[in-house]
Amino acid sequence: MAIYHLHVKVIGRKAGSSAVASAAYRSASRLRDERLDRSHDFSAKRGVVHSEVMLPEHAPEAWSGRERLWNDVEAFEIRKDAQLAREVEFALPRELSQAQGIELARDFAQAEFVDRGMIADLNVHWDVGEDGMLKPHAHVMLTMRSVEVNGNDASFGPKVREWNRTEMVEHWRERWAEFANERLAELDIDARIDHRSLEAQGIALEPQSQVGAPAQRIERGGIEDIGVEDPGAAADRADLHREIARGNGERIIADPSLALDAITHQQSTFTQRDMAMFAHRHSDGLDQFNEVMGAMRGAPDLIELGQDGRGEDRFTTRSMIEAEQRLHRAAELMAERERHAVGDQERGQALATAEERCLFLSGEQADALAHITDGRDLSLVVGYAGTGKSAMLGVARQAWAAGGYEVRGVALSGIAAENLESGSGIASRTIASMEHGWGQGRDLLTARDVLVIDEAGMVGTRQLERVLSHAAEAGAKVVLVGDPQQLQAIEAGAAFRSLHDRHGGAEIGEVRRQREDWQRDATRDLANGWVGGAIHAYSVHDRVHAAETREQARGDLIGRWDRDRRAAPDASRIILTHTNAEVRSLNEAARERMHAAGDLGTDVHVTVERGERSFANGDRVMFLRNERSLGVKNGTLGTIEEVSPQSMSVRTDDGRSVAFDLKDYDRIDHGYAATIHKAQGMTVDHTHVLATPGLDAHGSYVALSRHRDGMELHYGHDDFADRDRLVRTLSRDRSKDMASDYEQRDPAQDYAERRGISFRERVVEIVRKVVPEKLRDRIDQLLDGFRSSPDGPPSRETGQGPEPERERAGTEVPREPAVPEKEAVEDPEEALRKTRTRALVRHARAVNAIFAEQQIGDKASPEQWRELKDARDAFEKVRPYGWRDAEAAYLKDTGLAREAAGGNLGRAIRTLQLETEIRTDPNRAADRFVERWQKLQRASQLHYQAGDFSHYNATRSAMGDMARSLERDPQLESLLANRKRELGIGIEFDSGRRLGVELAFSHGLGRGRGLDIGI
Repeated sequence: MAIYHLHVKVIGRKAGSSAVASAAYRSASRLRDERLDRSHDFSAKRGVVHSEVMLPEHAPEAWSGRERLWNDVEAFEIRKDAQLAREVEFALPRELSQAQGIELARDFAQAEFVDRGMIADLNVHWDVGEDGMLKPHAHVMLTMRSVEVNGNDASFGPKVREWNRTEMVEHWRERWAEFANERLAELDIDARIDHRSLEAQGIALEPQSQVGAPAQRIERGGIEDIGVEDPGAAADRADLHREIARGNGERIIADPSLALDAITHQQSTFTQRDMAMFAHRHSDGLDQFNEVMGAMRGAPDLIELGQDGRGEDRFTTRSMIEAEQRLHRAAELMAERERHAVGDQERGQALATAEERCLFLSGEQADALAHITDGRDLSLVVGYAGTGKSAMLGVARQAWAAGGYEVRGVALSGIAAENLESGSGIASRTIASMEHGWGQGRDLLTARDVLVIDEAGMVGTRQLERVLSHAAEAGAKVVLVGDPQQLQAIEAGAAFRSLHDRHGGAEIGEVRRQREDWQRDATRDLANGWVGGAIHAYSVHDRVHAAETREQARGDLIGRWDRDRRAAPDASRIILTHTNAEVRSLNEAARERMHAAGDLGTDVHVTVERGERSFANGDRVMFLRNERSLGVKNGTLGTIEEVSPQSMSVRTDDGRSVAFDLKDYDRIDHGYAATIHKAQGMTVDHTHVLATPGLDAHGSYVALSRHRDGMELHYGHDDFADRDRLVRTLSRDRSKDMASDYEQRDPAQDYAERRGISFRERVVEIVRKVVPEKLRDRIDQLLDGFRSSPDGPPSRETGQGPEPERERAGTEVPREPAVPEKEAVEDPEEALRKTRTRALVRHARAVNAIFAEQQIGDKASPEQWRELKDARDAFEKVRPYGWRDAEAAYLKDTGLAREAAGGNLGRAIRTLQLETEIRTDPNRAADRFVERWQKLQRASQLHYQAGDFSHYNATRSAMGDMARSLERDPQLESLLANRKRELGIGIEFDSGRRLGVELAFSHGLGRGRGLDIGI
């Protein structure tokens, strides 16, 4: 998934930075710093795939040399607090190849920086994170002064104030999104980014390119897992997260529509709780949180709709209502026009041709064919999974073509477009690609066009509105085909369902995909929301399998899959699950079985987009990016015919042979397993499904209906205590709503009422844009209701958070008990000491509660995270940086948090003081590093001598983490450079590599923990 990240910061001496050292690190090179009279060597750093200095017109060629450029900058800036350079860092879409990513970064740097007169030191990093996902990004170090030319000489001139304006940063953020989206659309890639809101695109919680896994945990809210990382480096990344959040908060306060647009990016209506969660993520501290909430509540675009079944007010925005109105106006206009009729002769000939190919339409399919070819400009077809919608569309294509119409197909994803084309013969592409062409004035619709939109239930309101509005203006015909019960739209709205409610359409309910009657009945149950009935049917036929744990269930699934493939080697099959992490585990397990059976050739180790992988002849693979030159889509499956370290040849499931160089196309992974989202529209003979708690009724419907012959469902009791819990989870209805749902008054058809939503008399007027001005007393009522809400955040007046919900049995959020007020006057120092003690205990309890959840494999609840935030704020007031120092200590020894939570504070206080010293005194940090390294080294030797290889490997792993941490802390690395002997490195050993690599090499830590020692 493409993510949005663009961060701007200043590199200056005030923060102890050196422009030369910064340039050396970002370019992975060795540069001599003339001012400090020392060299900065980061030449062993991995992942830098492109590095160049880009010069504006008239800049001296000598400055194309990185060392000369930044030494001249250092020499020119004489102030001890001088600002030396500006750095712009941005994430590159991981859907691009390396060459495409470099080209995009260069184009952006040229247009936005170099053409403005800046010198740009561009470095593209193509890193792979600890989660195996690619994290490509670019660092651009920019000069802050103009270049002045006097004859043949050039020098730095004054600093350019325009480059330092806040408006310029906002401009760069917007322009980067435009650059990236235009390039993605040109390449027909199903991804977009949005500069307006990090969270709306899943970015604030998405690890950024320069952040390692431990720092990601701090960035997302602190302690989510137990790991080892240098606390200073982790604190830097946590500070970066807070800086981003604070900047977002300032933008929202200035323009609250940014927040409302972000919230309605994925949902048409929302609650006060949704607003509070968004404000919490995009603000820094209680004061700014309250300002953000106030700005959002007072936004003129905010409109109240009514109350849902939980008694919560639901809201939408004026722009969301207007988008829905445009959608419905375009649909109504098209539904009234009849300009695309197909004669009986053309339709009859198309049916006869189909029957010659032994394709006989059912009564429902024939009715649907008549409906979509009857002439109206808008037609809708609702069909259950496996009812033969594509086959019917293939017959319609022939009838339309005979009538002189041009038929085009589109779908939200590349694989859905491929399935539409292969199933119906309609030339198809993605909606994003089509819209991009329209933006360039290409491929515009005409009155002779028929546009078929497949899987229409997954298309968001705004996108479908744009398509229908263009079609209505051009006089084209649109056919919407889908199933509202399958996977919901990623973006806001349920446009397809809403249009069907208003205009009706043909319905195909006769399931044809499954070959056995009871399985077809089960698919109908799934389509009607009765997941329990479907699971019962498969259980009766011994197709539902429980295990004690998910790990065991995974093993059982692979075993059954292996027996199935041996028994029917020519049949098609797929393993489905909810998350990418599970997909990878299942792929690896499937390959092990294939190797054990001798069904794979010799492994070839290559690095692809998702990291290091092993491929062999006979491997199943999935393509992960659309590529027109190869004729593959995101989701295309195939089998490897030939593979080498440089190239691969794959026989796709539709029988084509596709050959490519891995340097040109590396978006490929093993294809034994896939996520359920990639499976919509897929048909195979056998499916094997691993159920996990993230599933709902829509995902279950898709996963349990892809097969022709058989489906096996596996789950673990650690995820679902019993069959009833499995059914309840897989039955969760997460259907999306529309703001216009509130306009309907018929109880038999009103979708919103079926969800338990109540209405107010003025809702119809609101939806029809008769919206009165907001009254001040209404805003006050909203604020008062928010403050008193049991689900709300801390109030403006008291600063106290609400009591948490007890959503899970046995899970309580520890809170500091109320302390009775003292009647006697207490010594101020003693009072401060007690207040700090209470803050320490409260914070430790909050941390320990989260640790406890993670140790049992669960996730902390929102209430626990809220209590941690409140505890941090309280700790910060009485001891600045106290909670950061405490968490740095708890990450290293979780027992400390447990002790402090129980009131045993002696060891925790001593460790907290030590962490404070380490943070404030770099030399103390170096002492601590040496002390801990030596301790681990002694422990590893003892474990080895005792034959305790489990603990031996654990200590070696911790040493590897410490060595790697030096890459993120050049200051500490520099301090330790003169203490090699204490770290066990011989003085005579000088590889020229950075210290962390020397540590790994000299102690035989090797690779496997992210270290590359270059041998």
